[in-house]
Amino acid sequence: MIDPTKLKDWEIAELSEKNMKTVTVLAAELGLTEMEVLPYGHYIGKLDYKSILDRLQDKPDGKYIEVTAINPTPLGEGKTTTTMGLVQGLGKIGKKVTGAIRQPSGGPTFNIKGSAAGGGLAQCIPLTEFSLGLTGDNDAITNAHNLAMVALTSRIQHEFNYDDETLAKRGLKRLDIDPRNPAVGWAIDFSAQALREILIGLGGKMDGFMMKSGFQITVSSEIMAILAVAKDLKDMRERIGRMIVAYNKKGEPVTTADLEVDGAMTAIMAKAINPNLMQTIEGQPVLVHAGPFANIAIGQSSIIADRLGLKLADYHVTESGFGADIGFEKFWNLKCRFSGLTPNCSVIVCTVRALKMHGGGPRVVPGKPLDKAYTEENTALVEKGLDNLLKHIDTVRKSGIPAVVCINHFYTDTDNEIETIKKACRDAGARVAVSRHWEKGGEGAVELAEAVVEACNEKPDFKFLYSDDMPLEKRIALIAKEVYGADGVSYTPDARKKLDTISADASFAGMGTCMVKTHLSLSHDPTLKGRPTGWTLPIRDILVYQGAGFVVPVAGDIKLMPGTASDPAYRRVDVDTETGKVKGLF
Repeated sequence: MIDPTKLKDWEIAELSEKNMKTVTVLAAELGLTEMEVLPYGHYIGKLDYKSILDRLQDKPDGKYIEVTAINPTPLGEGKTTTTMGLVQGLGKIGKKVTGAIRQPSGGPTFNIKGSAAGGGLAQCIPLTEFSLGLTGDNDAITNAHNLAMVALTSRIQHEFNYDDETLAKRGLKRLDIDPRNPAVGWAIDFSAQALREILIGLGGKMDGFMMKSGFQITVSSEIMAILAVAKDLKDMRERIGRMIVAYNKKGEPVTTADLEVDGAMTAIMAKAINPNLMQTIEGQPVLVHAGPFANIAIGQSSIIADRLGLKLADYHVTESGFGADIGFEKFWNLKCRFSGLTPNCSVIVCTVRALKMHGGGPRVVPGKPLDKAYTEENTALVEKGLDNLLKHIDTVRKSGIPAVVCINHFYTDTDNEIETIKKACRDAGARVAVSRHWEKGGEGAVELAEAVVEACNEKPDFKFLYSDDMPLEKRIALIAKEVYGADGVSYTPDARKKLDTISADASFAGMGTCMVKTHLSLSHDPTLKGRPTGWTLPIRDILVYQGAGFVVPVAGDIKLMPGTASDPAYRRVDVDTETGKVKGLF
């Protein structure tokens, strides 16, 4: 029996991997044919989504469960750990179950957050492959994105250097691109703050056009968003062709189709559209597809992965990024709108320690011992922090689907603290369960699994927060007030100008709204914990992801390229040169 209190997560994963099912066994247990699985080694495979969905098109869907959380704190809430634990718990009570989680980004993997495979006895394995590139989806996104930038910058250079007649001889029509108004920059899958703003094209005439540019992290790329929402390869191809990469000197959009690069970008992405098949420590199937960062991206496991899971199992558990204010809100109003799928319940993860921090607990400093407020009983702090949890319960209930609160148990939690949370949840109309999956795996998640099954027996009264025809400005205000708790919304002059332009352009009507906001607070200010009141949401920019199908309002000072901390995780990652095994991942 593995004791998670005495081992690091990567050590637990390494021990558990000795008993992994091969991908062929895992696929056979799901009822897949040999030709529907594309093996990548012995334990990982891609699934031929089209073949599977065509074959199972008449099979009823299973129950659809989403996992979200309270606003994150440095103490952690364990959302992916809970997702894996719930999948294992449902398996433990005899349910045929699949999970869907997002592939980790190299940014957090080598920075401070880690690889997001779960933890303790509730993990997705094999950990090394999961954390270090998997089957190359993120690399494909990086390359497809940057190919669009190569096409854009090359075209700018040629249009600057040659007259119309010369361009025509080369088969090119002048697009009259404005180099001062690009829509996107370059992408890299690391947290590289030094690349946020750069100058390119330094040198001579043949070295490119000199202009300002920059990088965003790969998971925030519109290509990642397209992977998350595309229904099939044809849909992906069309969406990639609509992606706006720049504007001409009249302010009109220039797309990848205008640059004639959309076909090549899709070719790079053709294999990435197939979800990856992995497993929990206890051998349940997990589909890994699309990426994280719901604060700066859509942050959802893909629609294709969920459609597969719903056909292959009686219960399908899918994960959304960060707290319900951004992860669940995007699942609710974007992902479900695009997929047409109706969820049966949502699980909101919290911990006693995180609620204490939302209640005004002492600041947590990485590397220093926790204050006694977090390790000893303090129901007063828990009660104060409940406001954050209750706001998220309210958000989920606005969607019309049942809410199940998971108290992700930690060994220092006391009965009085647990009971304080339970009473508040029940009073708010939510089911609540204590889960010990980190310590005990599926056995420790039985109470949670039973609560979820019970919630799934209810008939959801699902409804979106806003209609397709609601004006953008009203949508932003509605999300700010109803989900975040803001008093109102303000706009910088540049954001107001973009809002007016987008609102006046009929081609953008009906597009979804994908908010960019800090995940650390209900507000735009990461230092404001709990349930802030008396504040206004400041919108500083508005982006258009025409291919993905949504407009992206950017709130506060959040960046599309995170930074690397002073004590990043890569300092502890290494390879055993005798065995070739990677160690130190977490």
